[in-house]
Amino acid sequence: MSNATQSALRGSPREQPGNPRSAFGGIEKSAVRATNERPDFAAIQQSAEFRALRRRLKWFVFPATAFFLIWYLGYVAVAAYLPEFMARPLVGEINVGLVMGIGQFITTVGLTTLYLRFARRHIDPKVDQIRQDAGELDQ
Repeated sequence: MSNATQSALRGSPREQPGNPRSAFGGIEKSAVRATNERPDFAAIQQSAEFRALRRRLKWFVFPATAFFLIWYLGYVAVAAYLPEFMARPLVGEINVGLVMGIGQFITTVGLTTLYLRFARRHIDPKVDQIRQDAGELDQ
């Protein structure tokens, strides 16, 4: 008899009573949420706190996205239409194109870091408060 057949006859280890792996990570599903009631998402969306949170998030995301797109498309346009400028040496074999290309990676890491910092300080605490007010988190 194959292992697959034996497993099928025995049943899933999750289905066996008393098995500590009967739930993900040993945590019962009931421990994750104390109630079966779902939050009123429509009411949350209409709340002043949620609208303020969305405005604050847009305040960061839209300018950062616009900056990055302009920077990226500018890099591509300069590379396509001004190759002699991109080939201009700065130090030894390092030219403008190489510095601008590496700048793209640095900008990506920098914007990601700024967003993480912004979210940790301004967005996440508000999200936790909204979730707590909706009864989703227990203290």
